[in-house]
Amino acid sequence: MTLGIAQDGNESSQSGNAVGIAAPVRSAPPTALVLGLGNVLLSDDGAGVKLVERLRSELGADAANFVDGGTLSFSLLSYIESTDSMLVVDAAELEAVPGTVSLFEGIAMDRFLASVRRRTVHEVGLIDLLDMARLQGCLPSRRALLCIQPSRIEWSETLSAPVAQALPAAGWQAQALLQRWRIT
Repeated sequence: MTLGIAQDGNESSQSGNAVGIAAPVRSAPPTALVLGLGNVLLSDDGAGVKLVERLRSELGADAANFVDGGTLSFSLLSYIESTDSMLVVDAAELEAVPGTVSLFEGIAMDRFLASVRRRTVHEVGLIDLLDMARLQGCLPSRRALLCIQPSRIEWSETLSAPVAQALPAAGWQAQALLQRWRIT
């Protein structure tokens, strides 16, 4: 019989702090999903995607699962299924000054998306995607929607000045939320 580490001839584990005894394997918590929505060819509509690119650059790819969700697709459900923390970033009508940033967490996010007035071009797709996650029992327990009030939605790859100037503040809010989720 060949003896391995932490075994004796009776196949039982050694006691004590013997070298070679493996520590219990703990699975890492699921990585937060940061999902940027929008079309970068339509000026401020691309703010969500551009902010996700900025966060990936500033925080590093290991800080979260950064996904360019573009203009949505049900193929994004697989990303939602694999996390318990999801931050969606999008341009949205907040009835505020262009460049205003608002964060809606949990039920406040659900209420914002369910409001009668359509607030984001991608809202219907996002609602459908979240409903699919609910039906499958995989809706992230921690979820938030970070919105930026657009100034213009027109053919251009350039953000308007107010939205471009709002990206750093939106990035700080996103980073603070991700940090809070990591420690709670």
